[in-house]
Amino acid sequence: MSFIQRVNSAAPLGYQTPEFPSLYWPLPVRAAQAYYLYHPTDIWRFTTYWTLLFFGAIHLVAAAWACIVQWRNWRIIWITPALYVVIGGFEGLIAGSIVGGLLGGVYNAGYFRMSTWIPFVWALVNALVLILSSFAIHGGL
Repeated sequence: MSFIQRVNSAAPLGYQTPEFPSLYWPLPVRAAQAYYLYHPTDIWRFTTYWTLLFFGAIHLVAAAWACIVQWRNWRIIWITPALYVVIGGFEGLIAGSIVGGLLGGVYNAGYFRMSTWIPFVWALVNALVLILSSFAIHGGL
């Protein structure tokens, strides 16, 4: 490996991308082996996967609730879970790609390493924003 390649990457020599999800117990600090991401594509991939998982779970819960509420229309209600999963997957792919791309760019620009917990937390933030934006807020401001 040349000097130029080493300067362009914050990854240590012999670095291999950890498998998804590679979450570790962070407390106490020196108790477990920590996993880090160095490449923007890995950061994007981990963030997108977590976002897809969270969005899929949220949309499945909403579909289950819709099926329970509208069970009288059992002939057409079976479409709801499939439609919700497709919509949730599309939303998760877009949101995860945007956030993961931005995170990868920021961490790559600063030559930082990223804990595998950071994509998890940002995907959770995406999911909470999705839930919060589903409520109509009409007054009180």
